[in-house]
Amino acid sequence: MLAFITWNIDPVIFSIGALQIRWYGLLWAVGIYFCYLTQVKFYKHENCPPEWIDKLFVYMVTGVIVGARLGHCWFYEWYDVTNPALSAYCHSVGLSTEPIQIFSWNINYRNPYIEHPFELLKIWQGGLSSHGGAAGLIFMGWLLDRKHFHKGIAWLFDKLVIGICITATCIRLGNLMNSEIYGNPTTMPWGFIFVRDPQVPVDASGNPLPCHPTQIYEMMYCIFAFIVTWFMYWKTNASKRHGLILGVFFEIIFITRFGLEFMKLDQEAFEQNMVFNMGQWLSVPFIIWGAYLIVHALRTKPLRG
Repeated sequence: MLAFITWNIDPVIFSIGALQIRWYGLLWAVGIYFCYLTQVKFYKHENCPPEWIDKLFVYMVTGVIVGARLGHCWFYEWYDVTNPALSAYCHSVGLSTEPIQIFSWNINYRNPYIEHPFELLKIWQGGLSSHGGAAGLIFMGWLLDRKHFHKGIAWLFDKLVIGICITATCIRLGNLMNSEIYGNPTTMPWGFIFVRDPQVPVDASGNPLPCHPTQIYEMMYCIFAFIVTWFMYWKTNASKRHGLILGVFFEIIFITRFGLEFMKLDQEAFEQNMVFNMGQWLSVPFIIWGAYLIVHALRTKPLRG
């Protein structure tokens, strides 16, 4: 019986010439589709106009993809030009290694997407941020409600986040299929050896070490969030307290995300000396907002009908 799990799944399902169909992209599509199905059920239950679903789909897909891409490129793609290894990378992508001077300060970090903005369009090369996706959804949700629904952003997201739990589960499964965004080395028997990742931690002999499969941990809390929010919508009067389901979703997702980051490997080199990594800092506003939404919703009388 193996003490650990050797993970050697090919992230590419099949190829047609230069075109690759990858598990990650497929699971994104599956997650969005199942989220769409949940919204159809909710909107029919609340007797909303049928065309609202189509508008919701267009706005939300645009928001999550654009937001996730911009979030990753802005928050995670900074390189220290004084680091020799990163300096070599900067040269390889045509990025200047000269510090930026603002007044009398030298800033040693550069971002390739600022100097080469068209690289933002290359989503197929990877690089999507869940926090950026959340921000994109919130902005497009606000715009959608302002232009079409006029029911309040909390009304919209109290339903949408239930489906987002499914999408997030699929995305984390996609991360697992990519052998990426996993945890620190572990001696637990369910540790995964991610043999396809060239940056996997190794022991003194150069053998890859088993690591926490944090993608699976995140899938578990996303499933838990789905169960809780689904129950709240159908079995309680939470849908009559606008913002309550959204607030509970924020607390489950982002508090667990904050804690789980302690056992994750740093995604980028600049996070090595940070007390809290970028994912944790980006979770804090959502945790605070979630607490506010819960308190405000519970202090407000539930709507009738």
